[in-house]
Amino acid sequence: MEPDRDLTMLLEAAATGDGTAAERLLPLVYDHLRRLARSRMANERSGHTLEATALVHEAYLRLVGSEGQRFENRAHFFGAAAIAMRRILVERARERAQLKRGGGRERVALDAGLRVDEDDPIQTLALDEAMTRLEARDPRKARVVMLRYFAGLSVEETAEAMDLSETTVKSEWAFARAWLRRELDGGES
Repeated sequence: MEPDRDLTMLLEAAATGDGTAAERLLPLVYDHLRRLARSRMANERSGHTLEATALVHEAYLRLVGSEGQRFENRAHFFGAAAIAMRRILVERARERAQLKRGGGRERVALDAGLRVDEDDPIQTLALDEAMTRLEARDPRKARVVMLRYFAGLSVEETAEAMDLSETTVKSEWAFARAWLRRELDGGES
């Protein structure tokens, strides 16, 4: 557990503006952030203007560069990283959607793994809107989706981060996926 304690101490020091702590923090979290970014970027078209490395750097700068941003532990930091990456991708999708003619909504079907064609800004925006509705309806289920889908955490890691049983995480995940799928299909069963 020593590495987690060191990470938490560096996160606290970076939050107070300690530049050396921020420099020492990046190598400790970089590989995990790259894996998160790669999983988020897996469905993006090749040659996309935002590569995984750029997504990691932009998310990291938002997290560590924010004054007053405090992280309780490793799980809190990576959860915040997942949220930052989601916001960055949604911002990019909004920019791309503005360029499309019409901007009309399309139906989006989710498979069992909650995959959305992130190359399509309309689908990304629809998922973001559905996530916002889920957060309002059931924040815990929304957090499970954030950690499982956006942060790429396993059931076990999500259970640990949320202090829940694995069975509860699996149940919340199954419900949230079905609920999001229905929302993205326009409310049809």
